[in-house]
Amino acid sequence: MVHSILAKLGLAPAHPTPGAQGQTSEAVERIAERLQSLGTDRARFVAALAMVLGRAARADLDVSDSERDAIAELLVADGAMARDHAELVADMVAHHDELGGVAEDYLATRELKRVATREELESALHALFAVCAADDSISLVEEEEVRQTASELGFTHEEYVAARAEYRDQREVLRGLRRGDGEAR
Repeated sequence: MVHSILAKLGLAPAHPTPGAQGQTSEAVERIAERLQSLGTDRARFVAALAMVLGRAARADLDVSDSERDAIAELLVADGAMARDHAELVADMVAHHDELGGVAEDYLATRELKRVATREELESALHALFAVCAADDSISLVEEEEVRQTASELGFTHEEYVAARAEYRDQREVLRGLRRGDGEAR
């Protein structure tokens, strides 16, 4: 039924490809619907990216203003979209409870993996850490959410660790190991 509604709105082909049905996130579809001016494919990419970034921001059950602003900034840069659209999308993913839940997060991540190029996925991995670090602190639960998301996106553990290394100073788990001189023990 959802597919037929999307087809009528021009957001999905009239006849889905085999195996495609049931693999999309309704939240991604709702956000993409509001971004029609970007074109269907680009809107789906931006919507999926936003949901995945929101997933990381919500990992600690609190989306700070700085995390929401970081999502908007990244969408302006990576999504090539206007600031007002980016802020709207960032607000939508920050209020994720209204969009679905954990299952929607998984479906959005799978959708991003399906529609993004490898280069876009690599950019998304770095963006996940940037969003979590926006408040200058990456909690252990945020790290774990990014690790799980990276795995779902097809990244190896080594690729995840390499991306995480750029945010070493923001990792809470390492802050407890620092001495007064800023060096790890």
